Amino acid sequence: MQLTTYTDYALRVLIYLAVYDDRLVTIADITNAYGISKNHLMKIVHHLAQRGWITTTRGRRGGMRLAHPPTDISLGTVVQETEPHFHLVECFDPAANCCPITPACGLAEVLHEAQEAFLVVLNRYTLADIVTQKQALAQLLLPEGVMEASELPRRCAQAAPMPMRLLLMMRGTP
Repeated sequence: MQLTTYTDYALRVLIYLAVYDDRLVTIADITNAYGISKNHLMKIVHHLAQRGWITTTRGRRGGMRLAHPPTDISLGTVVQETEPHFHLVECFDPAANCCPITPACGLAEVLHEAQEAFLVVLNRYTLADIVTQKQALAQLLLPEGVMEASELPRRCAQAAPMPMRLLLMMRGTP
């Protein structure tokens, strides 16, 4: 299973806001930290505000912040409300299912169970659980830590630039 980029970016926005909870954060701040398109980010921020996870303030001194403490924001809820569907395979979507073995196949049952386990685990965690290293995250999100796409490993070169230390942490390198 792979989460959509939309969900990934929504989680990144929430992480950023949890790290910088002492001030209003702008879309430009997050764009610079993650290399996310401003237009794409605006849609995500709008959605997060509609769902009540963040509050936004318009104007010259405007910005956004979390609407609730990180301990009150469930990762499972965020993922479920930002993913368009959980159709892991064709037969999960009755409207599009053309698989000839659906009536006798046991794969769907196994995948449903696996999907439920995935959501059970996500529901056990909150935003607070993933931002326990706030100071380290703040350092990694500094704009001067962002690398050029040409400096990233080939498989990441097409992705938006991000701090190399963050990239290495994501790959499990200390």
